[in-house]
Amino acid sequence: MAFLIVLGALCFLMFIAYRGHSVILFAPVAALGAVLLTDPSLVAPMFTGLFMDKMVGFVKLYFPVFLLGAVFGKVIELSGFSKAIVASVIKLVGAERAMLSIVLVCAILTYGGVSLFVVVFAVYPFAAEMFRQGGIPKRLIPGTIALGAFTFTMDSLPGTPQIQNIIPTTFFKTDTWAAPWLGFAGAVFILICGLSYLEWQRRKALANNEGYGTDLVNEPAPFEHEKLPHPLVAILPLILVGVMNKVFTLAIPALYGKSHSFVPAVVGKAAPVVQEVSKIAAIWAVEGALLVGILTVFAFAGRTVLAKFAEGSKAAISGSLLASMNTASEYGFGAVIAALPGFLIVAEGLKTIPNPLVNEAVTVTSLAGITGSASGGMSIALAAMADTFTQNAQAAGIPLEVLHRVAAMASGGMDTLPHNGAVITLLAVTGLTHRVAYKDIFAITVIKTLAVFVVIASFYLIGIV
Repeated sequence: MAFLIVLGALCFLMFIAYRGHSVILFAPVAALGAVLLTDPSLVAPMFTGLFMDKMVGFVKLYFPVFLLGAVFGKVIELSGFSKAIVASVIKLVGAERAMLSIVLVCAILTYGGVSLFVVVFAVYPFAAEMFRQGGIPKRLIPGTIALGAFTFTMDSLPGTPQIQNIIPTTFFKTDTWAAPWLGFAGAVFILICGLSYLEWQRRKALANNEGYGTDLVNEPAPFEHEKLPHPLVAILPLILVGVMNKVFTLAIPALYGKSHSFVPAVVGKAAPVVQEVSKIAAIWAVEGALLVGILTVFAFAGRTVLAKFAEGSKAAISGSLLASMNTASEYGFGAVIAALPGFLIVAEGLKTIPNPLVNEAVTVTSLAGITGSASGGMSIALAAMADTFTQNAQAAGIPLEVLHRVAAMASGGMDTLPHNGAVITLLAVTGLTHRVAYKDIFAITVIKTLAVFVVIASFYLIGIV
């Protein structure tokens, strides 16, 4: 019965997300409903002492990353830098290679720190124009954008400032550059297999004389070839985010040591505030890098950005609040579920997977799939089982950097099930339905999930990290 209560809570949250309801509202409902069925006397204590405590803790750690990432993406958009990058990549690769061009553009933007949601809005008009000119079915656009934005640059490539690559740092005391060669190997696998699949689908459509399509909705206006910033200037902020992320990752521990404390200047005797730098150095590094990126955009395109910054920043802040609170609610939900007797049955079942890395991969990707969120599912899994993963890995002589990379990549595996927020947004923006376009997104999801096990096999066969 205890197991069925936990399973019912997870299924309820998944159903609610699929139906488009707010996770912020229904995550506590699902969690406390499970508590009510287990022990009614614990509903109030678990809500205040566990759900809210974990939810607020998540916001405390990660909201600045969400906020700065959203603002950085917005100023890249307002400055015209995103258009310049898109146009330059298309010119370099060739308009006839529409799918490769769009994948590369999405990869550059996401690896540079632009939010996945911002990338969808920024790239879709160009993708539609290129696919229309090339006679490629519009239904393949979501799969193409998903490959470029939701896969290898989100959590595979080392150093990516996306939140999926940041969350493991606080659990494993690693940094965003953990296991670089494994991450690179996984990225290459995803890119080759993903492009091969999309090209296969394009050729099938061509053989069937399918064409771009008719009676379509949300078609963007044709792209006007306005005067754009120089591509080298446009890409500079993205490069600086990556470079400064690495610089700050190395400099912060050297500057502050393992911990740092200060006494607040208040009246009376105040206790010192102690910061364990080793736990948050990676977060500080990403925040600092994003600040450098934002200031660089203002340095080169300040007038252009400031003209629309008031309204643009409001939209960015609203988006960051919604994204962070969604994930924080799922984090609180996971903490409550992990405290219930039924979760012990789940945990014991997962422990029957003898290999530590496979155990972690299956656990993280399963919960990411159930919650429809890479960051939410990974947060739930690591909050509940990070200590177990660490102990098992250390017993097997596996570096924690490998745990970091496997967890990050697994989170972006089955998270893109139909109820995933990014998938719903992507289909809404492109004016397509799940029935028409989700098949290709799911194929990319399967490739991404397989990549995790390719990375694990590579570690055991070759020993690279």
